[in-house]
Amino acid sequence: MKRYVVTLERQEREELEAITRKGSHQSQKVINALILLNCDEGEYNGCRARGEAIAGVLRISARKVDRVKRRFVEEGMEAALGGRQGRRPSYQRKADGEFEAHLVALSCSEPPEGHSQWSLRLLADRIVELGHIDSVSHETVRRVLKKTPSSRGGASTG
Repeated sequence: MKRYVVTLERQEREELEAITRKGSHQSQKVINALILLNCDEGEYNGCRARGEAIAGVLRISARKVDRVKRRFVEEGMEAALGGRQGRRPSYQRKADGEFEAHLVALSCSEPPEGHSQWSLRLLADRIVELGHIDSVSHETVRRVLKKTPSSRGGASTG
């Protein structure tokens, strides 16, 4: 198993100690700060604890201690304190308002020959054929149609 060595500078230690001592912070942020403070192998730490001992005192798993140490070494202190937040890569939405309008109009039109009604996959295939979007999944079609109160299963006022 890889071993990650946490070495904190004086300023980093002071920042972590401030998180643990005062202010209101998320509990996971405080726990992660305590993990880093206790795992510090730098010159400013008087007594270093082992991962298993930290896990026992904080009543967390030893794996969590290892994950926090790994995130600190690989991604920095903000990532180690914040946990998994912000890890999802940003992406451009395919389904904009114009696409949604075309999709709703298509779903309200007559279904293709041989079908009694539109299926989500048929709608996805047809909207791509018509050139309104380069590719789309039937799940995206479902989500878009779920948002619209149309005759295809939306809430009826009546």
